[in-house]
Amino acid sequence: MAFIQSFGHYLPERVLTNAELARKLDCDPAWIFESSGIEERRIAGSEETIVSMAEQASRNCLDRQIGLVILSTGTSPQRFPGPAAQLAHRLGLSGVPALDVPMASAGSLFAIALAAQLAPVYGTILVAAAEKMSEHAFAEPLDRNVAILFGDGAGACLVTNTPSKFEIIDSVLHSDGTYADSLRLPLQGPIQMDGRSVILQASRRIPAAIREVLEKHAVEPANVHTYLLHQANHNLTARVAKTLGVPIESFYSNIRRRGNTSSASMVIAASEWQEHATCKAGEYICFGTFGAGFHWGALLSRSIQG
Repeated sequence: MAFIQSFGHYLPERVLTNAELARKLDCDPAWIFESSGIEERRIAGSEETIVSMAEQASRNCLDRQIGLVILSTGTSPQRFPGPAAQLAHRLGLSGVPALDVPMASAGSLFAIALAAQLAPVYGTILVAAAEKMSEHAFAEPLDRNVAILFGDGAGACLVTNTPSKFEIIDSVLHSDGTYADSLRLPLQGPIQMDGRSVILQASRRIPAAIREVLEKHAVEPANVHTYLLHQANHNLTARVAKTLGVPIESFYSNIRRRGNTSSASMVIAASEWQEHATCKAGEYICFGTFGAGFHWGALLSRSIQG
């Protein structure tokens, strides 16, 4: 049995509004919002890195001895070594094993699911996800359909084997390489995305994964207190809500102010949600994600503190 003890997040100070971005892309700010549900996003400075942002997010939830560090990112600046060991070093965790999950968008959920399995062995596990998407979303040749979506930031959580705020009940994970070319970041150049293929597959597979994990535990979609999804696109979230037959208000969303921060987005959203959550003991929280690969999944948790 494993539990989520706490969340943390970090966002760069610079805010990029639709008005400013529209001038760069030569388009209407209203089109950006209608296409994505995004009004602004955070952009990391040149001195901010995957590791520095992950460090800040991690320190916001770090309060006990850590047995394992897992860091997810799809925008690592080099092939190897991955940033997880450097993050552990900067947090003063020398000698603690550190694992990289090089997975965009879905990485944080896969990492939390993995941490839940490893917590009985390693105790408390730090899961962090950090992305510097802007460097690649704004790379030439510029694709306005990509550039409008992405922002930068980091999120983190502690997964532990001792009872804490949220019990992790179960998770389901899936991958399918058939559509690997539909969303990818080559070693050189910008993000390449077939938006129609991505949203079509995501709008089918996210609700299917959510239903799969809920049905395993006889939980109806309407009985979930809050859904916390990868913040990809507001229109996608609306499709998932409609497919599940639950009100959009059950889905916490921060994409309007944060944009799509890839693997960091779900954890940033969870951290911001937790700051103002009114969840009672026994209520369900369901996480869901979809990303490049394609990889997707869902995780069911239950509040054990009122």
